[in-house]
Amino acid sequence: MQLKQVHLRLDQNPEGSLRMTFTAASVDMPTVGWRRVGMRLTGTVARSGKGIWTFDGHAALQGAPGGLLADSDVHMIMNVEANNLDVAMVQGATRVDAALPLDQPSHARIKLDKLPLQWLQGLLAKAWSGRLTGGSLSGTVALDVASDGIRSSGDVSLSHAGFEGEGGKLAGQGLNASGRMTLDTTGANDVVNADLSLHDGQLLLNTFYADLPDHDVHLAIEAVVQTYGTTLRTLRFTDPDTLHFNGTMVLGNDGSVRNIHLSRFNASLPTAYQRYGKAWLATLGFADLTTSGRLDGGMWLDANGWRAFHFRASDVSIRGNGRLAVEGLDGGLDWSRDNDRPVTTLGWQKLDFYRIALGATKGQWQSRQGRLSLLAPMTMPVLGGHLFLHELDWNPTGKGQHLQTSLAITDVDVRQLCDALGWPKFSGTLAGAIPGLRYADDHVELEGGLSLSVFGGFVNVTRLSLQHPFGNTPVLAGDIGMQRLDLASLTSVFDFGRITGRLDGSVDNLRMVDWSPVAFKASLRTEGEGRISQRAVKNLTSVGGGGMAAGLQGAVLKLFDSFGYQRIGLSCTLEGAVCQMSGLEPVDDGYLIVDGRGLPHLTVIGHQHQVSWPTLVARLKAAIHGGGPVIK
Repeated sequence: MQLKQVHLRLDQNPEGSLRMTFTAASVDMPTVGWRRVGMRLTGTVARSGKGIWTFDGHAALQGAPGGLLADSDVHMIMNVEANNLDVAMVQGATRVDAALPLDQPSHARIKLDKLPLQWLQGLLAKAWSGRLTGGSLSGTVALDVASDGIRSSGDVSLSHAGFEGEGGKLAGQGLNASGRMTLDTTGANDVVNADLSLHDGQLLLNTFYADLPDHDVHLAIEAVVQTYGTTLRTLRFTDPDTLHFNGTMVLGNDGSVRNIHLSRFNASLPTAYQRYGKAWLATLGFADLTTSGRLDGGMWLDANGWRAFHFRASDVSIRGNGRLAVEGLDGGLDWSRDNDRPVTTLGWQKLDFYRIALGATKGQWQSRQGRLSLLAPMTMPVLGGHLFLHELDWNPTGKGQHLQTSLAITDVDVRQLCDALGWPKFSGTLAGAIPGLRYADDHVELEGGLSLSVFGGFVNVTRLSLQHPFGNTPVLAGDIGMQRLDLASLTSVFDFGRITGRLDGSVDNLRMVDWSPVAFKASLRTEGEGRISQRAVKNLTSVGGGGMAAGLQGAVLKLFDSFGYQRIGLSCTLEGAVCQMSGLEPVDDGYLIVDGRGLPHLTVIGHQHQVSWPTLVARLKAAIHGGGPVIK
């Protein structure tokens, strides 16, 4: 301790006691975090028997961390023969009682009652760069102050404790705890031990958030504070019948997790999800899940990503945001980055991916050379057909290619697919082969393609890719080709107005964000001649922002329900929120959409070359759901 500008004044009172005033303009004590603290101590000193002195007065510190002893009453008894100094300090509801041997004043036994946690800010400053934000401390502790630090241990209880680490990745509020704690800052690294019962309050560790229950949960830690962060050499947590884990962890100075090794964990759903997993899974795109079952296993993450994990699921079901759901998950996986692991079996009763339901199956898996591989092909029912998973290799480390697989789909009922996706119902089959599917950096790319046999023709989907498949804003890209679709069947399903003939077309460079188109180049053309109804003419005219060719007589049109055509064509290139419209060919005042045939001869011309995409979507919806307009 170093004191500057020290003044001591003693005045004799009439009854023989002494009036004492002690001031120091600046007090530095690095071991407890004091820097330029102002001190003022006033009171009465009196002899009370042989070798016994008493002091009653007032203490005021200025600039002490956390507002320590800014306005407190002090009572001291010094017993020379007993080699003891007793100190009692009271400030509001806070009381501190300390006993110190006179020949070793660096040692103290201290009893605390409702001590504001902020008063300990200076004491913890060397071991921790965060700050205490609220709460109080009670208990009895032993304190040894040395030139190189402090040692402290005792039984304590915390009430409504709050804290936050630098960077906001470590925080707590409203915490209640009781148990034993020790702190040692005298070695090369500061060491903290805690064996506590916690209840109520919230804890935040990076993306892990815990909402503690109102019953006791057990937490035991041994933390070593180093220059680069904090190593939890012991980390043990138990919430009875809900969650237990045991392991080690390394935290950066900003509270980020650098390494975590849980040799064992057990989780009972749904309680473990609600209390401890909800916020973390929400950051991964899985919010508001409904869960059940039990998970047991272990995990190891380091600076290079996943190092090992193993788990066993017992009748686990997870359902949530419509992107991924599983029912009756049983079995486990065992993977290591560095060592080959035994064969495991994992299966499920039902697996939903974006509302597409896959039936019951199970497969055998093994970790070899850092990759988790399917040992034999898997077959699972899907929408009246089958999905064949020929091979699958997964690299969980997060470096390079995470996943590679090949699969095939046969005889999927398009009507069931429409029901699952909420599309208008039409019949057909879906099949295809994906000789290569790669997943890396939250991006899925598919080789090969899918083919739909619908409306008497084919729709082929190629160059498919999907970014952020499990996030809140997935991005889909691909090309779609249409060949010889029967227009009569197609227009009847979508209630567009009847058109006969065959349709070819393409949607190239399609890009959808959260399943809404943001870019594409679409072109639709008829193959051969056909007929078109009044309603279909009206809707095509509305979509193209056009009208009939000059000279067309409304009175004549009313005599006919349909018209012959030679060609129909319409194109749209979407860039941003604007669609560049075109048709079969340019004409003087627009572009040709319908080239008529026979009498009455019908020609439909589009006049708007740029149409707002929301406006175009509204026109299409009105065309499909309208009440059948009549041309006049």
